[in-house]
Amino acid sequence: MILDILFKVVGGLGIFLLGMKYMSEGMQAVAGSKLRNMISAVTDNRFMACFIGTLITGIVQSSSVTTVMVVGFVNSGFMTLMQAIGVILGANIGTTVTAWIIALNISKFGLPLLGVAAFFFLFSKRERVRYTAMALLGVGMVFFGLTTMGAAFKTPEVKEYLTQAFAVMNGTTYAGVLKCAFFGMLATMIVQSSSATIGVTIVLAQGGIIGFDTAAALVLGLNIGTTITAFLASIGTSTNAKRAAYAHIIFNVIGTLWLIPFFFVYVKGIDAIFIHLQGFFAKTQEGWDDVTAKIALVHTGFNLINTIIFLPLMKPLARLVEKLVPEKKEDEINRLTYFDIRMLDTPALGILQSKKQVIFMAESVENMADWLGEVLASDEQLDELENKIFHYETLLDNVQKEIVVFLSEMMTGQIPHDVMDEVRREIRMADEYESLSDYLVNVLKGHIKLRENQLNYSEEGQQELTALHKKVVEYIRMINVAERNDNIDILSKAQSDSETITRQIKGYRSLHLQRLSESKITPLSSLVFTDMLNNYRRMKDHALNIAEVIAGEK
Repeated sequence: MILDILFKVVGGLGIFLLGMKYMSEGMQAVAGSKLRNMISAVTDNRFMACFIGTLITGIVQSSSVTTVMVVGFVNSGFMTLMQAIGVILGANIGTTVTAWIIALNISKFGLPLLGVAAFFFLFSKRERVRYTAMALLGVGMVFFGLTTMGAAFKTPEVKEYLTQAFAVMNGTTYAGVLKCAFFGMLATMIVQSSSATIGVTIVLAQGGIIGFDTAAALVLGLNIGTTITAFLASIGTSTNAKRAAYAHIIFNVIGTLWLIPFFFVYVKGIDAIFIHLQGFFAKTQEGWDDVTAKIALVHTGFNLINTIIFLPLMKPLARLVEKLVPEKKEDEINRLTYFDIRMLDTPALGILQSKKQVIFMAESVENMADWLGEVLASDEQLDELENKIFHYETLLDNVQKEIVVFLSEMMTGQIPHDVMDEVRREIRMADEYESLSDYLVNVLKGHIKLRENQLNYSEEGQQELTALHKKVVEYIRMINVAERNDNIDILSKAQSDSETITRQIKGYRSLHLQRLSESKITPLSSLVFTDMLNNYRRMKDHALNIAEVIAGEK
């Protein structure tokens, strides 16, 4: 009997968690483009950021996923600290949607919903239908998992034993409230899912094993426990990313601590509100589960009140975390932890992080090209700029590796075709930008080789190299602008300019060979100059490849 009960509890919890995952992934796939537009629309307007945080979390069904995503975006420079705090405040409201879904008294339909949705998910050819079915499959699994757990807890012997065990955390006294809050925090930290904790809490409350006061106290604790995920995601990230994670912790901890002294007043207020809402729900016993709806109301009310309190205090909160995590100069090589493995749970949003890094690579290549132009034009040895060019080439090698590893992992999961196409696109672009940085360094190495052998360009060669460098840099910059603006019409212009640069290089090579035949230059300087011309041609070719990717060519 003990094994039978244990199997039901463990199996039911597993089905519940898997259902939450399927529901989240299905909804993300269906609303992927809308989610990306929402994230891109986040501004410094605290109300808009909070609203978007609420919507996104309501869709992905996990505040942990949202906060990990926010930490990643702040780390990669996609989002500012103030924007991140606004989204995090909204995420705390959005995560309460889970309890309201469970509050729908449709557990008896969980298994048939699961079965019907599974057929559409497995056999439908249309992607949108498949992912909608996947979300409904998740909903069915959530209710079936809860029903399975509930059946185990309703066994008389188990119910009696659990009732006695939870008596030590009775939420009818302040000491009991603190114990419950601590236990809820600890349980959520261990499983790293507030949805799992609140699911078990609801099952225990439905079975009469714990009272409403105890369930409400457990809910307070899980709000603190859920911050562990963002904290872990911030380890090894940039200063601002750590600040975003700490802001989440401060918000939830202070929001819980101030409410504990008023806990019993708050619970009575929830009871009073629920009595009035029963008329609104109409036929409450048929449409809603009373205990679950009250727990959902506790969760929503708690986070809504704290968000209203903290919204005007966002700037003081930002200043506080800035003092707690002071700015420090970090080597860029060491802070290339842009991606968190948990972002793979949100491919529709995770793809934005990798896109930001592709843009970073594009900007870095432009900077390297500008520095190289200064080096080539100067009569003096510019060691600082030369070292920066070498440094950034190593930097871009690391960024490319991170992008490829992250996106390759993403490709192994369940992702829609539009995200898959974007993944392939970004992997190719990362490769092209890394190659551009290699050829820029090759030109610099050629320049250094001439200097070390005490050789110079001819005056004509110097002018030709300067003109060619300027033309190729302008070409790269034009394509980078098209990439940032998603200008798919860039290809014809890129092809035309590419042919112009090719003719220019051929003309310079002919002039150079003529100078060599007239002994105006040495064979070694001739070899280096020819290599430089070839490197610029390679740069132009890789930039043209990027234009083809932007235009959508395979």
